Amino acid sequence: MVTSQRLSPLPVLQPTFLLVLLANLLAWMPQTSAQSGSPHRAVIFTDIEADPDDTQSLVRLLLYSNQIEIKGLVATTSCWLKAETHPESIERVIRAYGKVQPTLSLHEKGFPTEESLMNLVTTGLPVYGMEGVGEGKDSEGSNLIIRLLEEEDQRPLWVSVWGGVNTLAQSLFRIRATYSEEEAAHLISKLRVYTISDQDDSGIWIRHQFPELFYIVSPGDQYGKATWNGINTVVDGNDNTEISTQWIATNIQQGHGPLGAEYPDVSWGMEGDTPAFLSLIENGLNDAENPDFGGWGGRYVLAIPAFDPEWEGISGVPLEPESRPIWTDAPAQYTPYLKQEYGRSVRQTDQTFEGNKTSLWRWRDDFQNDYAARMDWCISSYEEANHPPVPALSHP
Repeated sequence: MVTSQRLSPLPVLQPTFLLVLLANLLAWMPQTSAQSGSPHRAVIFTDIEADPDDTQSLVRLLLYSNQIEIKGLVATTSCWLKAETHPESIERVIRAYGKVQPTLSLHEKGFPTEESLMNLVTTGLPVYGMEGVGEGKDSEGSNLIIRLLEEEDQRPLWVSVWGGVNTLAQSLFRIRATYSEEEAAHLISKLRVYTISDQDDSGIWIRHQFPELFYIVSPGDQYGKATWNGINTVVDGNDNTEISTQWIATNIQQGHGPLGAEYPDVSWGMEGDTPAFLSLIENGLNDAENPDFGGWGGRYVLAIPAFDPEWEGISGVPLEPESRPIWTDAPAQYTPYLKQEYGRSVRQTDQTFEGNKTSLWRWRDDFQNDYAARMDWCISSYEEANHPPVPALSHP
């Protein structure tokens, strides 16, 4: 924003100071994934068909498939879908994506082909939770995780969990049974997990058994209190237009080609699974390796959350005390800005919002607008569509 305020001249920096500053900057940069120049690797676990929101999240994910390197799409069970998996439903959405992939590629490079995505679809066992963990319980999905961890790629492997996590539990079980302690520790150190609460009884088992594993979760199944729930929470005193049925119909479902037409109507809440991959989109606002920075996927701190034995969830997933720190819900404050017709273009409101979900919904208009712009790419030429700004210098 440009104002008429006179700016003070910048201080002249001495060469020695500049060299020290540059050295510190270069030392810091490799630690941040945003500076790596390579997209995050991710495997998706989805209990698709348990609820429409998995399909909704998959539609969005495919629009960012050139910015997130999808390494697997694994159909799983959950507390809502205990005895079946539906890889064919993942394939249905991919076929719709294939019809718009050529048009998407006019706007940015790197969108994978329909065929390459089809080759990534696989499944876990069609059983619930810990019934799928142990000897003889390997699956295509659990083997995939191990195979990806064995690759020479030094980038972490993110597991974005939209349902149950027993397929990962089986991968970890097999790693511990097969590899030396040192080798197993190396493989596990490459894992990053973001789960949408606990949707089976294997999540708490993983956290107890593998205390070194990087794990983001709002533990238990009391979804209304979870940070990720901020994506679809109607906030009193805030403009909630961009999660409304009308906004979704206008900007996603209708008039945006076959992929938008695959986006189902909301049943319980819009895209409850999407926060599990939002932090992997490199927008300059966050570093996925440091969830305490905050960003589109919410903010989390490394801590042992309080345990209340009277805490009741909604699905019957058992709640147990955490035995070690996890990346979990963090307090947040947010004071919005409003547009003005006169004077300064925006002003700060008098209302401050608090609560862990605030760390996510505060970005809702931003990631919804970005999503709507990308959905337009499905049907528009480059000249007709909106694109992220490209920073450039007019001098060396």
